[in-house]
Amino acid sequence: MSVWIAIAVTAVGCYAVKLIGLLVPEGILERPLVQRLAALLPVALLAALTAQQTFADGRALVLDARAAGVAAAALALLLRAPFLLVVAAAVIVTAGVRAITG
Repeated sequence: MSVWIAIAVTAVGCYAVKLIGLLVPEGILERPLVQRLAALLPVALLAALTAQQTFADGRALVLDARAAGVAAAALALLLRAPFLLVVAAAVIVTAGVRAITG
């Protein structure tokens, strides 16, 4: 029964957050600082998720083939490669490191 309580609390919480977002006055949303933060927040969240998925295994810090793949993708981005080439570089380097290290 505690699972259903957690689902109900989560649903009410999501509704409350959405309602609070709708009740914010428009003048606040038009401020330059709020607009900059709204533009940068998804990028920061995606970067945090990528870092967590790449360098963490439970509670331990891990440097393995995934880190090499992210480094290859970062290098391709610095060289202004197209997106598909960035993804391909990450995949190829990750697969290569995994093939070498077992």
